[in-house]
Amino acid sequence: MTSSLVVCGKQVRVRGRLLRIARLDADKYQFVENPAPMLDALRRCGTRIDVFTFLQRLPQAAPQYSYPMEWDNFAALPLSTFEHWWEHQIGFKARNKAKQAQKKGITVREVLFDENLARGIWEVYNETRVRQGKPNLHYGKDVATVYREEATYLDSSIFIGAFLSGKLVGFAKLVVDETRTQAGLMNIVSMIQHRDKAPTNAIIAQAVRSCAERGIGYLVYSSFAYGKKLSDSLSDFKERNGFQRMDVPRYYVPLTPIGWVALRLRLHHRLADFFPEPVLAAIREIRRNWYNRKLEPATEDS
Repeated sequence: MTSSLVVCGKQVRVRGRLLRIARLDADKYQFVENPAPMLDALRRCGTRIDVFTFLQRLPQAAPQYSYPMEWDNFAALPLSTFEHWWEHQIGFKARNKAKQAQKKGITVREVLFDENLARGIWEVYNETRVRQGKPNLHYGKDVATVYREEATYLDSSIFIGAFLSGKLVGFAKLVVDETRTQAGLMNIVSMIQHRDKAPTNAIIAQAVRSCAERGIGYLVYSSFAYGKKLSDSLSDFKERNGFQRMDVPRYYVPLTPIGWVALRLRLHHRLADFFPEPVLAAIREIRRNWYNRKLEPATEDS
């Protein structure tokens, strides 16, 4: 069960039935500037919330608050200038991929969000029913739904499009935090049929340029590590493009007796977190093979 409410001017999402856990709707993209008023407002909001969780922003790695916490992480790219990233931070293979994209006709630029962009994003989303071995949750949505979902946080968003012969073949949505310290890649998706042209590498390069030109100190590509999951192709892609793991505190603040008990029993974690990684890896491989056979994912152009 999921519900949402506005508290202290921020959209908050609440999930769960027995244990109700709340976090910012834009968790990892927006941050709690002053936790105390937020926590007081959550206690008085009229909705039962057992635990509120929030992240500390970069570059502060040391815990700033005394609330219960665990370590979370970002895949973060410290930025100064585009030239410094291009010459010193990006890997050789990723640099060649970005060059290859231009040679194969990919152009990238910042774009305004409008109905034309939403329709292009809709076409990208509806290319295939499977992505990264899992069902593509955006597949089958209509243009109006895509427009509504992508139109969030427009005042702090930067959209980047990758085009081939004028057609959108990939895009990214960056959301800049309140202090303009970091910009997070809320969405970055390219068409699988054009993967040989490396549009995603070109999008990353433009994202770096867009952030550097605005004086934004960190480009964030979600997390570097997810739970116990070991390195995979996505984390390798991030590392080749200069992203590194940066650990930051994630706070879990109990707001009810149920919340206190849940934290002590570690019930705020997913069931999968209690299984060893080799078991989870085997399950992911079975799931990937099953979806690939059942849903027929898109393939690259020859």
